[in-house]
Amino acid sequence: MDSYLIETVAKVLAVLLVFSALAGFTTYIERKVLAFMQRRLGPTHVGPFGLLQIAADGIKLFTKEDFIPAHAIRPIFMIAPIITAATAFIAMTAIPFFPEFEIMGYTVRPIIADINVGLLFVLGAMATGLYGPLLGGMAQANKWGLLGGARTAIQLLSYEVVTGLSILAPIMLVGSLSLIDINDYQQGGLFSWLIWTQPLAFLLFLIAGYAETNRTPFDLLEHEAEIISGYATEYSGMRWGMFFIGEYANLFTVSFLTALLFLGGYNDWGFIPGWIAILLKVGFLIFLFLWTRASWPHIRPDQLMWFCWKVLMPLAIVNIIITGFVMMLV
Repeated sequence: MDSYLIETVAKVLAVLLVFSALAGFTTYIERKVLAFMQRRLGPTHVGPFGLLQIAADGIKLFTKEDFIPAHAIRPIFMIAPIITAATAFIAMTAIPFFPEFEIMGYTVRPIIADINVGLLFVLGAMATGLYGPLLGGMAQANKWGLLGGARTAIQLLSYEVVTGLSILAPIMLVGSLSLIDINDYQQGGLFSWLIWTQPLAFLLFLIAGYAETNRTPFDLLEHEAEIISGYATEYSGMRWGMFFIGEYANLFTVSFLTALLFLGGYNDWGFIPGWIAILLKVGFLIFLFLWTRASWPHIRPDQLMWFCWKVLMPLAIVNIIITGFVMMLV
């Protein structure tokens, strides 16, 4: 029992430290990728290749004045960023990041909590995280913050339906909500990946993932061209930083989920070991998120609702029906 407790605490600390650091590093990678695609330079002056820009941004966040506007609802204003960051890391507890490995004869399972409804837990925790922007926007005495908070409800009601329906067909094939079972289902090599039998589900889940992580073209909550910075308008310092640590942590969560659900997970990929394979898949998916940001324009809230309810949801239902018929025939 003591070794299990120590191992769990070590895993929790590792996830917190590694993904908090990766959130900062991803901002640097994002700025470099966007700059390359838009014929700019990105960070170049602070350190070699601008790498120390990450440290400069961190120092700025920790030292910048953290004020609370006079007319804001103080307790809610203070707790909203904590909800966003906390739920992002809570969602990671049920994700198996790598295959099992041994350290000095001790077997380590790179998952904090192996629960039989892991997929449902992860999606539920991530959806709960949108209460952060919702409460943060509502707590401000600022119309732009309120509009950003209102858009949170619109976005949640739009993409969550698609997310839930898109994963039903793969779950029907696997017969389990455990992410480890879903990963093991794809052990037969490249052509056992669920993306080949469920290409439409993959596309629907990926599109819903853009809305889940508040990424372009679905970054409605803070669209600077319309509502200044939306729910984050009156935030500064580390409270502002916690919102975006949560956002980038969710980016990694969605990427790992997509890799586990549709791209063979952490199974060996030919001569490539499983842990390297899943890192390559996650890296490609994150690059895809950045590529989309550099290439696609923003959309309006009504366009998001129309797209989710009138295009993506019917496609997801059709996919479920076709999968059910195929399973009956086979």
